Amino acid sequence: MQKHQLWTRDFIFSSLINFFLIIVMYLLMVTIGPFAADRFGADAGTAGLVSGSYIIGALMARFVAGPLVEKIGNKKVLLAGTLLYVIAGATYFLAFNLPLLLFIRFIHGMGMGVGSTATGSIVARVLPPDRRGEGIGYYSLSGVLGAALGPFLGILLAEHLPFTVLFLFCTVLALLSFLLALLIKVDGDLENIGQGEKEPFSIWSVVEKNALPIGLVTLFIAIGYGGVLSFIMFYAEEMELVTASSFFFLVYAITVLLSRPFTGKLLDLKGGNIVIVPALLFFAGGLFLLSESVTGSMLLGAGVLIGLGFGNFQSSAQAISVKVAEPHRMGLATSTFFIFLDFGVGFGPYLLGSLVPIVGYSGIYKLLAAIVLFALVLYLIVHGMKEHREKKTEACQ
Repeated sequence: MQKHQLWTRDFIFSSLINFFLIIVMYLLMVTIGPFAADRFGADAGTAGLVSGSYIIGALMARFVAGPLVEKIGNKKVLLAGTLLYVIAGATYFLAFNLPLLLFIRFIHGMGMGVGSTATGSIVARVLPPDRRGEGIGYYSLSGVLGAALGPFLGILLAEHLPFTVLFLFCTVLALLSFLLALLIKVDGDLENIGQGEKEPFSIWSVVEKNALPIGLVTLFIAIGYGGVLSFIMFYAEEMELVTASSFFFLVYAITVLLSRPFTGKLLDLKGGNIVIVPALLFFAGGLFLLSESVTGSMLLGAGVLIGLGFGNFQSSAQAISVKVAEPHRMGLATSTFFIFLDFGVGFGPYLLGSLVPIVGYSGIYKLLAAIVLFALVLYLIVHGMKEHREKKTEACQ
């Protein structure tokens, strides 16, 4: 029975570390732009660059973190990432000019990219294979909670306290993540998987080939969620739904919290199709409802559908990325998944932003709904039909 245990020490500590990393990420994501505008007179475009440089740092770091996990082990990479997160977080106090702030944001994002890749790899390896989908679902809840609480705390602190207190709070959370990383005891056999193998360098040294199909689907879905994150406040102001919008991500988080445990178990029992196909339909429906929202209840209803959609797709796609990889390449599979996720969330809004003056925010959300439906078709082509055939073959045996 021991091999089926889910809530182990390493699993719980990795989830807590991920929670602290994500909450700091989103807390600063909504406040660093106003800080740059207030302190350095940055315009909207420059403030967006300050915010986005963090994502660029995280994306770049994942190309390095995946191979490092396989070469030197999860814990060493996790300690390096969380220590970098602490150091970078503490240097916000020394941001005396805009270029320095951009550099600090980039390094801070690198710490997050390295740290979260390591926690994801640890979780994938310590979970029993027959409960991996369920376990990754629980683990990813830490990210959902961080993404919901981060903006809330950021706005609250920024309204009532100076930015120095906000930066101090983030540094304390980063320090807690480093201390927890010290306490993680990764199984020695797992830690040494693949370390003795020497392979010539190639593109497959930094990405997992088997995770590319689901990663490509994730890219398009992440563009959709990036549009929600980036434009929801502007859209709410335009539609005079600011009060309702303040509860949007809370409703989203509650929906994911309630549904994720069931969808994770369903993924393990029945496979990805039974979770991902409905999830993408919910996501597309939520984006369309968002585009048509004229009341607070419609906006919050969209939050429920997007929670059922993107919230459950993310954990399911991550679980599939790990399941299709060889055991010694789980770290690369994890980093590959997050490379596509970060790229979509980070760069999608920049591409969509140029269309806002032409089609408006409502039109953007309709376009994103169409992109999600395209991603559903892509999923069926690159993974869904193959899984269906495999399940049908198993049933006949």
